[in-house]
Amino acid sequence: MWVFLGSDCLFFGSLIATYMVYRGQSIIGPYPRDIIDVPITTVSTFVLLMSSFAMVMGVSAARNGNQKRLIQWLLFTIVLGATFIGFQVYEFNLFRVEGLRYETNLFSSTFFTLTGFHGAHVTLGLVWLVGIVIIAARNPAGRPSGLDVDIAGLYWHFVDIVWIVIFTLLYLIGGFDGPPEAGHAAAQGWNWVTGLIS
Repeated sequence: MWVFLGSDCLFFGSLIATYMVYRGQSIIGPYPRDIIDVPITTVSTFVLLMSSFAMVMGVSAARNGNQKRLIQWLLFTIVLGATFIGFQVYEFNLFRVEGLRYETNLFSSTFFTLTGFHGAHVTLGLVWLVGIVIIAARNPAGRPSGLDVDIAGLYWHFVDIVWIVIFTLLYLIGGFDGPPEAGHAAAQGWNWVTGLIS
């Protein structure tokens, strides 16, 4: 699992680096400041982080051999993860309605690639958790081991941590970007300020 997560770190690192390299260089809109809705994404981020808490409780239940609690916490994790995906589907559809498609500009291409791959990872995690719940519910004697749930939890926490980075860079920092001229003016202003300090 660690090798897989390490390779996934490189994968997401390259996608994040690509986004950051092309940040603020879209010639045509809509631009992030026109379309990004930080409050809604903040709520979906909170939902995903709460799913991490539920996963921790599920891992704890598995280690203690409490199958009933394991199933309850994993179902809660699944509901929260599916809610996060629902927010993402809503956001993607809203962007489509407002004229932002994958091919619209550099922002849309890098944004949809990065957040889409993250959403695919969350979906894979949901399928994995559903599988664990089915195994636990159908065969009480052959319940998933603590290690099985630990590994799924490790993956789930990784996906949550990746989202924190994406949320910070794409929404909180990059969500207010405009056309390249605005970004260039901001960079010139920053250079002027740092020139005064030094």
